[in-house]
Amino acid sequence: MADTLPYGSWPSPISPESVAQSSPRVDSALLVGDEVWWGESVPAEAGRVAVKRRLTDGRVETVLPAPANARSAVHEYGGGAWTASDDGELFYVEKTDQRVYALRPGGEVRALTAPDDAVRHGGLRFEHGSLLAVRETHGEGRVPARAIVRLALDGEGGAEVLAAGSDFLAQPALSPDGRHLAWVAWNHPAMPWDATSIRVADLETGAVREIAGGDQRAPLQPVWMANDELLYADDPEGRWNLFRQPLHGEAEPVAPADADTGGGLWVLGTRWFGATVGGRIVAVRTNGSDEIVEIAPSGVRPLDVPAVAGAAIDDVRDHRALVSGADAHGSSGLWLVDLDTGAVDLVTGGSGSWGDEWMPTARSLETDGPHGPVHAFAYAPTNPGVVAPEGERPPYVVLVHGGPTSHVGPAPTAKTAFFTSRGIGVLDVNYGGSTGYGRDYRDRLKGQWGVVDVDDVAAAASALSDAGLADPGRLAIAGGSAGGWTVLAAVTKTDVFSAGISRYGVGDARALAEDTHDFEARYLDGLIGPLPEAESVYVERSPLSRPERFRVPLLILQGSEDRVVPPSQAEAIRDALAVHGVPHAYVLYEGEGHGFRRAETVVDSLQRELGFLGAVFGFATPGIPPLDLD
Repeated sequence: MADTLPYGSWPSPISPESVAQSSPRVDSALLVGDEVWWGESVPAEAGRVAVKRRLTDGRVETVLPAPANARSAVHEYGGGAWTASDDGELFYVEKTDQRVYALRPGGEVRALTAPDDAVRHGGLRFEHGSLLAVRETHGEGRVPARAIVRLALDGEGGAEVLAAGSDFLAQPALSPDGRHLAWVAWNHPAMPWDATSIRVADLETGAVREIAGGDQRAPLQPVWMANDELLYADDPEGRWNLFRQPLHGEAEPVAPADADTGGGLWVLGTRWFGATVGGRIVAVRTNGSDEIVEIAPSGVRPLDVPAVAGAAIDDVRDHRALVSGADAHGSSGLWLVDLDTGAVDLVTGGSGSWGDEWMPTARSLETDGPHGPVHAFAYAPTNPGVVAPEGERPPYVVLVHGGPTSHVGPAPTAKTAFFTSRGIGVLDVNYGGSTGYGRDYRDRLKGQWGVVDVDDVAAAASALSDAGLADPGRLAIAGGSAGGWTVLAAVTKTDVFSAGISRYGVGDARALAEDTHDFEARYLDGLIGPLPEAESVYVERSPLSRPERFRVPLLILQGSEDRVVPPSQAEAIRDALAVHGVPHAYVLYEGEGHGFRRAETVVDSLQRELGFLGAVFGFATPGIPPLDLD
């Protein structure tokens, strides 16, 4: 018989420590001969990214051992920090110096680029015998010089510039005969989901031409189908769909669908599709949740891959494909798919130590908001051994993803289960501006950051409580980075939420525009407006402009080495709360950047978040003391 206990105080086997160690994040993957290679975060080793491989006999070995750390800092968010040759040589960007190194399993590391504190590398691709990279060179000004280079493999530090001439470059692709290079380019003030172009350079003549692009188009990920034919994603009709285009012909759509094969190009290694030499395509299609499909001349068929959120097509070769993502139980995984037989093999990943019965099931929620429909996923309290007293409604944490141009799918994380197993519901909101629902939904946030996002999360939370599924007096809101901005704006501009948790959140939009890095230096032009013309709007929207509006308890969590949202923002929020007598707690994590990677940070932040909710909402938190608020 189940025990009866108040929501929030349910005993749970999901500890902060087990959350920190659960389902390490897969950081791209490759088919190297008959082996599978992948990058994997190691929380117990300060979040470093190791590279592992599964041998043909099933054994797993570490190719890149500690203390090496495959992390790029290009665009600050990095990506594409490692790749491998067909014969099994690893190439990686070392986090500590941003140089590129080469390593054969069991051999000695050798440097391929010269030491230079001003230079960063990322977006590595090994194609047709060439090692390509995006190189970022920092100088006196704010805007680094960026180029796509071909790195010499002899260890002499040589690099041939193949492409330049725009503020940003990404996703280089070399034609099979080595003559043509394709890549994605864009310029300030556009972001890569606003307006990009795909360019092709003839490496023999130096001629460069634009294949696709425009003011309201954001083509992504060029892939060569042949020496004279490209495959890429583009959104001329509002959805990222696939197109094939001969170098000297017109583009033709490939199996268009009311779903997105594409997303926010935040990191350089992201890939949404891949193709075999024979023309078979494996792609992610996103419409709220992710689906993996094969597109062939005979038609489109779904593949039996369980990924429903955060899916990527990491590699496709011959009749095999590597797909990473999270399944409906929230388990991160990497799957090897045999396109001939349809067999799906889990390479790495799987359920947490507590079992699937502890994982909540996503309930898709759509409600009307002031600006149109709002999409979200609700996770009810889930504990096989406990029920709540009759008539009690559960407290909920409303999660606001970062970006803000990003997306969450119907896959609970271990952190979600940490709360739901204790009787605290979670509502994950894809507010207007999110990807995964087409350009119109994505563009809803243009000029309206701090308005649409706030209205949408408030509408989703209110819909949940109006339906009797949540306690309207115990709604908290939590988010990081851009999500932290929405947290701070929501608690100052609405009366829906009784508490807030901001992780490295933005409190002053003008300060963010002045302090942030080049990749996002003009992001706010589209989200709020260009400066100085729109300065009054920045002032009006920023939560710190009206500190007297802070009135509900807040927990502020911040990394000391955050270059995206510096600690000065969090400290200004803390000071405003103190001046106005608002209960709060501020925690600065030494050595953490924009996003928490270290196991000890994840553990401590979870303990503090649960202790904070218990203190504010008045329920016991067994094993974790209530958080003392200033």
